[in-house]
Parts: sequence; structure tokens; C-alpha cells
Amino acid sequence: MPHWEIILFFLIIAFVYASVGFGGGSSYIAVLAIYNYPIPELKLIALICNIIVVTGGTIIFIKNKQVDWKKVIPLVTLSVPLAFLGAKVKLTQDSFFIILGFSLIVAAILLWIKFRFVSEQEVVAHKISYLRDGLLGGAIGFLSGMVGIGGGIFLSPVLNLTKWDMPKRIAATASFFILVNSVAGIAGQQSAVPADINYATVGLLCGAVFVGGQLGARFGTARFDQLLIRRITAIVVFVAGADVLLKHLGVHLH
Repeated sequence: MPHWEIILFFLIIAFVYASVGFGGGSSYIAVLAIYNYPIPELKLIALICNIIVVTGGTIIFIKNKQVDWKKVIPLVTLSVPLAFLGAKVKLTQDSFFIILGFSLIVAAILLWIKFRFVSEQEVVAHKISYLRDGLLGGAIGFLSGMVGIGGGIFLSPVLNLTKWDMPKRIAATASFFILVNSVAGIAGQQSAVPADINYATVGLLCGAVFVGGQLGARFGTARFDQLLIRRITAIVVFVAGADVLLKHLGVHLH
């Protein structure tokens, strides 16, 4: 049975991340790492929670025709198989957490950046490169598979910085990207899932993120300043990344 505070953390994380179109996998992992969950278990929990949080939003985005499939397909064509392969990479505990720590710090920096408003004209003028998008999606997918996150926390800021599309369509793209990469990550690590995993714990945490994600998707976007939420998220992610690095990088340095 998880500590009650873990359930509360997961609910809050899901609320905050859902309000900006992310799943929260990076922060779920950071919380579970603090409580010394085994790596295969914490990765599985984070990916399942990702799927729960972003599925509803993805369906809404698709219904509202916010997903531009011609632009999205190149991003996920390589990301899905590489997320699957990344999940199969066997890392030592310290190597895993060092990669995770650096990943979280990079994600925090990207989240902190304030994006200038992009007009439809700028989006139209932006040259689409299927090769570049494929390589970008593949690289993020592989990293996501290794550390057990969906990758939207990296993809969304990069797409905003490059004026890839309007913010709403980028959020829709990131949501779908997280969903398919999380599914691929779970498929890739099936053989590594411990037989004695506590499914009651998984169920409670999934319930917490379902409630938090539903509340965040419905109320967060409408009532809160998006830049403020992104920057609060950036601070949380940076602190988690720094904490992970200090604990595990020190092992290699001494």
C-alpha cells in the first residue's frame, strides 16, 4: 500500500500537468524514486499514469480536429519503435537515475522559456521537414523509453520554439505523442516487470491521477495563467532532477 502522501502527490501532479497538456511521467518517477520503488515498477506506474491522464485530452483534441495528422505522423513514425527499444535498454540503477536527472533539468529549462505568440502566417511560412521531425520524434522517443516518460515535456517546448504550429495544435500533438510513446514503453518493458508487483498500489495511484487529470483538463486551462503553471512545473521538475543527480552522481564521483 503506498503512503497517503504519494497518492496526494500523484493527484496534484496529474492536475498540474493535465492543465498544460502533459502526462506527468517525469514527476511520478521522481516521487517514486524518493520512496525507493524498484526501477521497473516505477517506470511501469509512470507510463500507465501517463496514459490515464492524456487519453481523455487526446480524444477531445481529435474530436475538435486539433490534430494535424500530416504533421503528427512523421513525429511518431520513429518515436514509437524507438520508445519500445529504449524501454528494453538495461541500465544500472545509478546510470538510470543520472540520465533521468539530466533529462529533468533539460526539460525544466525548456518549460521555463516564455514563447512568443505565433500567428497563423508564421506557421504557414514555417517549412515542414519530415526528416527533421522524424529524427526529433525518434530521439525523444528513445530517451522516453529508457527513462519511462511520454516525452511531451521535451517535444512541446521544442515545437513552440521552432514555430512548428499554433500552441493549441502543439498541445494536441504532445498529448498524442505521450499516449503512443507510453504504450510503446510499456510494451517494451513487459519482460522486466516484476512478478510480485503490488497491483493494489498501481490501482490507487491510477485512481489518483484519473481524478487529478480530469480536474486539471477541465479547470486548469480556463482558470490559471498557462505561463505561471508551466514555470511552477519547471521548478518542480528542476528540483526533482537536481535531487536525483545529487544522490546518484555522487556515487560515481566518490
